[in-house]
Amino acid sequence: MAELVVVGFDNPNDADRVLTELTRLQKEYLIDLEDAVVAIRGSDGAVRIKQSMNLVKLGATSGGLSGAMWGSLIGLLFLNPLAGLAIGGAVGAGSGALSGSMIDYGINDDFIKSIGETLQPDTSALFLLIRKSQPEKVLAELSGFKGRVIRSSLSPEQEAKLQAALSQAHAPSPGEGVAAAGAMAAETP
Repeated sequence: MAELVVVGFDNPNDADRVLTELTRLQKEYLIDLEDAVVAIRGSDGAVRIKQSMNLVKLGATSGGLSGAMWGSLIGLLFLNPLAGLAIGGAVGAGSGALSGSMIDYGINDDFIKSIGETLQPDTSALFLLIRKSQPEKVLAELSGFKGRVIRSSLSPEQEAKLQAALSQAHAPSPGEGVAAAGAMAAETP
């Protein structure tokens, strides 16, 4: 069963950056994402939603392949398999693209919009539908990003671990940098 996680960020670019990192981790087989969506609330208050999967392209591809296969088979019956392949592929791609534009795959769009409307201006949120993951390794990679869990279907313990990893990250302030430099200078003999 897939787990839903929604993480909010104080920066409009952080959700995209985390999704890029998760895509890299997916290539390393550390996480398996079923769906991922970024919602960004601009300074004007408008919410922009970016889907990670292009359903029109996916539908056209799968429809074109199945249409070409069925067209070839029907073309064999009428002794013209090449025409059947071409016509079947075109009809299949068109119908697949149409169905891809109409379906709602993964995370419900109304849910995304409702959470997106609650975001403050100049912030973002990342919606993830996770099939499976290696939690310790993924959390270690995400500890460099500061965020907060908005919603999740994780167990309370898992959610607490995720929130702890997202809360640890922070950019050092100029004061911290000066203090760290002073401490290092004091330690050297």
